[in-house]
Amino acid sequence: MNVSEVMVQYLAAAGVGHIFGYPGDPNIEFMEAARRAGMQFVLGRREGTAGLMAEAYGFITGRPGVCMSTLGPGSSNLVNAVAGAWLDRVPMIAISGQIERKREQTFTHQVLDHNRIFSPVSKWATHVAPDTVGIVMRKALRTAMAERPGPVHITTHADVVGAEALDDAVVLPPLKPLDAPPQVIALEHAAADVPQRVRAAQRPAVLAGIAAQRAGAHGALARLAETLGVPVVVSPMSKGVLAEDHPYYAGTLDMACNTLVWNFLKGCDLLLAIGFDAVELIKPWQLAVPTVHIDATPNTDQIYPADAELVGNIPAILEAITAAWKGESKWERSEVSRHRDALRAGYYAGRIEGKLNPTDVVDLVREAMPRDTIATTDVGSHTLPIGQGWTAYEPRSVLMTNGLSSMGYSLPAAIAAKLLHPGRPVVCFIGDGGLAMVQGELRLASSLGLDPLVVVFCDNSLNRIEIKQANRNYPSWGTQIEPTDLVQLARAMDCEGVMVDSAAALSRALADARPKDRPLVIGARIDPSQYTAQF
Repeated sequence: MNVSEVMVQYLAAAGVGHIFGYPGDPNIEFMEAARRAGMQFVLGRREGTAGLMAEAYGFITGRPGVCMSTLGPGSSNLVNAVAGAWLDRVPMIAISGQIERKREQTFTHQVLDHNRIFSPVSKWATHVAPDTVGIVMRKALRTAMAERPGPVHITTHADVVGAEALDDAVVLPPLKPLDAPPQVIALEHAAADVPQRVRAAQRPAVLAGIAAQRAGAHGALARLAETLGVPVVVSPMSKGVLAEDHPYYAGTLDMACNTLVWNFLKGCDLLLAIGFDAVELIKPWQLAVPTVHIDATPNTDQIYPADAELVGNIPAILEAITAAWKGESKWERSEVSRHRDALRAGYYAGRIEGKLNPTDVVDLVREAMPRDTIATTDVGSHTLPIGQGWTAYEPRSVLMTNGLSSMGYSLPAAIAAKLLHPGRPVVCFIGDGGLAMVQGELRLASSLGLDPLVVVFCDNSLNRIEIKQANRNYPSWGTQIEPTDLVQLARAMDCEGVMVDSAAALSRALADARPKDRPLVIGARIDPSQYTAQF
């Protein structure tokens, strides 16, 4: 086999079936190896969006999403998506072509030092050679998927990709976390016996995050909540790790109604931080509550203090705590229900009767879509009501970037979700600013016969920045976006399109038959006033 064939065989052995990218001259041998191996290549309209598709692929599957670029501007365009996987904790293998090795040291046209560019936003940046390709791929897969997961960047030189591989044995490393006994770390004054600490507490609670979702801890988390009788607040990217119709679900952190959720946690006297990653915090840590850190990695961030840590397999730790429990429920379900009622009332704060409010859009779309819908959301003011108001019922059913928080994520993510789950409904929520960055991908979706529902929040502004300008008594300057005829745009991209400006019109659009082989783009002209009360 040549070097490219070995690389592709490793990816296939790891269960990777898609490559997202934008090719150039140094990629041709790799592309041909992937074609012969039966891989599906998805030609993004630019390298950055192809990388975002790969990130979403990694989030949904738990396997590395693979993205590819050429040298020079291709590689630099890929950086944002690699940084997204880095801060969103998603396994990724990013591959960039490069000029021949003998010319790389002195030639300048389109030559960038990939290792220097990608090292700050990767777990590892390297290159392959004929005598190292096997070991590089083993290390790349192991590194990308090990906790915390993230991206690995590999440079493939033009004189290497077609060369005969000398290191060609395809031997996968262990890719799943080991089920070892947890490591217990505690200060001298701290009780590491978690069931005992919960029994001693009056108002314990759980804050669950993306590591719990990655670990497949949703079943163990639900059993712990029910057995101990403790409410569970989730981080935005872990929505669905506890079904949001569960009686102990207590809201999403740092989204709409964030003050209500923070105050709820401030009223607790013990916090179990289960797989919670501080990378998702939008506001600084506000709690002085004794905390137990339960995760696959130690609490090295120290964004929140924890006097005791249980480090290891998260589901196994939760099952052990549940099995050791003796006692009554710490919270009545009715107490948690009253908190959710207050949260729901706060969610509608600032709503204007007779206008199309952001919460109207979220509610009407949720009502129209089946329970198993996958939702992707972009970055902007609309993220806040979606993060709190969209009900998620299973893990990995809501895709958002809340680590890097890069605008333009949700449409590429919706495309990846549809490729992986063609039979499930997918809705993409995006602002008009985010859509302007990635609107070319609508044509990709239609060319692939994919039918995500694309809902665009149209307010003709960068609202989060505009609000901050207003808070400082500054005028809106540099934050206005010219309106776009989304119906014509959709048609130009071989999609269907409709504009709505009322709840009734949106309801009708959602009730009408939708195309099954292309996206429907709904432009919702909203009144953004409600956003000021959301965060």
